[in-house]
Amino acid sequence: MMRAAFLVAAALGLATPAHAAGETPVPPQLKWSFQGPFGTFDRAQLQRGFQVYREVCQACHGIQRIAFRNLSEPGGPEFTKGQVQALAAEYKIKDGPNDSGEMFERAGRPADRFSWNFPNEQAAAAANGGKAPPDLSLMAKARTFERGFPWFVWDALRQYSENGADYLVALLDGYKDAPQGVEVPAGGFYNEYYPGHIIAMPPPLSDDRVDYAKGPDGKPVVPQTVAQYSRDVTAFLAWAAEPHLEARKRMGFGVILFLLLLTGLLYFTKKRVWADVGGEIEDRPGVKTV
Repeated sequence: MMRAAFLVAAALGLATPAHAAGETPVPPQLKWSFQGPFGTFDRAQLQRGFQVYREVCQACHGIQRIAFRNLSEPGGPEFTKGQVQALAAEYKIKDGPNDSGEMFERAGRPADRFSWNFPNEQAAAAANGGKAPPDLSLMAKARTFERGFPWFVWDALRQYSENGADYLVALLDGYKDAPQGVEVPAGGFYNEYYPGHIIAMPPPLSDDRVDYAKGPDGKPVVPQTVAQYSRDVTAFLAWAAEPHLEARKRMGFGVILFLLLLTGLLYFTKKRVWADVGGEIEDRPGVKTV
């Protein structure tokens, strides 16, 4: 029986949900360092992902829920405080009013949140064909997909909750030439994984667009490809959506251990408190026990 259950579970894990012709395919599941109850973020990957965001995505998209200081906190990219201070100073932050009642711009500080390149949504929409680019702070949680039955059961059993990250990687990698018979309107692009397949955002990534750090041999430490850029920036956005993920997992593990210990203590306390009650009842005259 156990063997049969294991084979069924393995089959579910290896199977790929089928889709009819013309429908949006289900993004493939990837392996992430932060998946599962004991997963943690890869610091080097988060730093590369931030580099991709800053050099590519930041031109249109903001991450206004993240402060500069978050980049140096434990569980994140863990830049040094000096690096964060220098980074923040490169941004112009609108502040005020001053003593004259006027707004002014100043150099950013670690406590400031990332600013957007547009003053408001209307200006962003006007500069991007009538639609403001969405903020990316929670994008890894907001965008996901349904794998359907029975695959979602298998995901729940193995505690896989990174479907949003899988979708973002698939979206960034999904730009292709439109198949025969599909008309792409002006200003649109064909994307295999975008619902409806027509997306207004141009392909943001291309090979060798972002220069990664190089090793002793003078070559990049990781490939400078669209696939690598997609995974790195998605990992960074997954952290941005939940900067305290690692702390939450540690706390959850500690709570489970505490509850197990408490359960054992309560059980033995109950045994000790009620140990002599049964004997006292049996010793009473006229009392019959069943």
